Amino acid sequence: MESTTFGSPHRYNHGLIGNCAYTALVDTKANISWLCWPRFDSSFIFGPLLDPEKGGQFSFTPSGKNFSSSQSYIKNTNILSTRIETTDGAFEVIDFAPRFNLFERYHKPLMLFRKIKKLSGRPRITVKCNPVGDYGKIQPRVMLGSNHIRYEGLEQPVRLTTNASLTYIVEEKEFTVTEDLYFVLSWGIPLEGPLQATFEDFHKRTKNYWTKWVENCHLPQIFQKEVIRSALALKLHQYEDTGGIIASCTTSLPEIHDEGRNWDYRFCWLRDTYYTLSALNSLGHFDEMEKYAHFVENLNPHDLASLQPVYCIDGSPEMTEIELELHGYMGNKPVRVGNQASMQIQHDAYGQILLAVFRLFIDERLVGRVDQSSVRLMKSILRYIEKTMETPDNGVWEFRGKQAIHSYTLMFHWAGSAAVRKVARLMNDEELAVRAEKAMNYASELLEKCYSQKKQAYAQALGSEELDASALQLITLGYFHDKPKEAAMKHVEAIEKELMLSPGFLLRYKHADDFGHQKSAFLACSFWYVEALAQMGRAKEAEEILQSIIQTQNHVGLMSEDFDVETQSQWGNFPQTYSHVGLINCAFAIDKAMTSPAFF
Repeated sequence: MESTTFGSPHRYNHGLIGNCAYTALVDTKANISWLCWPRFDSSFIFGPLLDPEKGGQFSFTPSGKNFSSSQSYIKNTNILSTRIETTDGAFEVIDFAPRFNLFERYHKPLMLFRKIKKLSGRPRITVKCNPVGDYGKIQPRVMLGSNHIRYEGLEQPVRLTTNASLTYIVEEKEFTVTEDLYFVLSWGIPLEGPLQATFEDFHKRTKNYWTKWVENCHLPQIFQKEVIRSALALKLHQYEDTGGIIASCTTSLPEIHDEGRNWDYRFCWLRDTYYTLSALNSLGHFDEMEKYAHFVENLNPHDLASLQPVYCIDGSPEMTEIELELHGYMGNKPVRVGNQASMQIQHDAYGQILLAVFRLFIDERLVGRVDQSSVRLMKSILRYIEKTMETPDNGVWEFRGKQAIHSYTLMFHWAGSAAVRKVARLMNDEELAVRAEKAMNYASELLEKCYSQKKQAYAQALGSEELDASALQLITLGYFHDKPKEAAMKHVEAIEKELMLSPGFLLRYKHADDFGHQKSAFLACSFWYVEALAQMGRAKEAEEILQSIIQTQNHVGLMSEDFDVETQSQWGNFPQTYSHVGLINCAFAIDKAMTSPAFF
């Protein structure tokens, strides 16, 4: 848990590690503040981020209060280094989750690797390792082995293998660091083999894996450092076993302090499909694209009456929302696990899935992999659009208290139908092309009914005069392609006037919702705005605004969901996949708009 004055800048002082099987947050004092095992959506075994007493701990605490720390990633990797300097000496903590090729597969065990590397002097520390189960309700039994500590009573055996004194760890007794210390915490299957040699070997292999992965990224000419860190963060949020990509690895980090806007984001939102696959496509990472596409396909949308907006990482629909008796991040309650959004009606994802599948049909690098199941998926999703065109939904912002025919949903009905029309023509399927064009035209008719003559912009919903930042997507999706340029300019100007808090930072909407009025900017809206500017020929302005948005990153380049412009504070779940995907897409959009020789 972090302490701060709520009027002063608040940043999440944590780095992220992971291996596509799990993720963990490490704070700037080298403590594990968040780790869920065995899956992203499992209970934490370390969760002091949400409750310093019930959340357990895995900490390396220096003697005394006079110490300083700094944290950074090993370049182009997801390996984290935290350097701590005390009056007695200095040490570095290296944290990583192993990931590398082994026997023609990726080795990604549920193991946390930690090393205390002595740098100077004789620093004294206290090591504490107290995992918990069922969100703090279960305290495991502690059993000592010859060179390990076993924690029994959790869902699976947890073991800490180390060359540090087991007595000092169990008794939480301060001791002097006289040599490099190694720690491997495992879930289920324990570490087999020598501790130090295995650690150094896995560290080298994991470092090589990540640097090679980055080398295989296609990058824009601008914002390369930021795109690389965003790409690495995005990769860690994919659950490789199924291909699903979660919105964030955390739950209940508030959108703004003390308003109850605390949600569990450890699930896969279908509306993210289009944005995420666009980013992966730009980066040139097709394996991740295919895995994500397969995750969507395996939801069996052709056999369902309708699709949920969000699913668990294994594709299951159940995620009952409950509230836990935990302290909450900085006292923010409620602490929620599960998400009620799974029960809502949200139709915008249909068009986004179609835009994602569309790439499989038009990209020459992928067309050989298209089969009848992809065609069947596309036809099934188009049927959803035809069936729900005039059906009110809860909208992109998941309003809990109202439904409407939202312009954002109609926009993706239009774009998704257009994508099907193009694919149908490529396949010479005239019947499908006619169906798609009919749906496309009907969505456009309804969208025009959302237009506000008073504000000269497309409103949030049919019958509404409220504006919505999500309507910026009308620019990037090409809806204005056959309209006067001034129409697009007026649309953007109206949204700027009504929703912009400061240059580049927008509210999602201005009207009150279930929890009152918003106070923080939603970073995804900032990225939609930047993309719209780039597409309208205002690339230089877009570049300047993106540069200011990047200042919302924390010390290691990670972004949250929301940003409080007034206090310059990060809020919302962290890190937020949506934000990092937005940065990647903006960098490529600006790069494309400013195309010129790299040496200029």
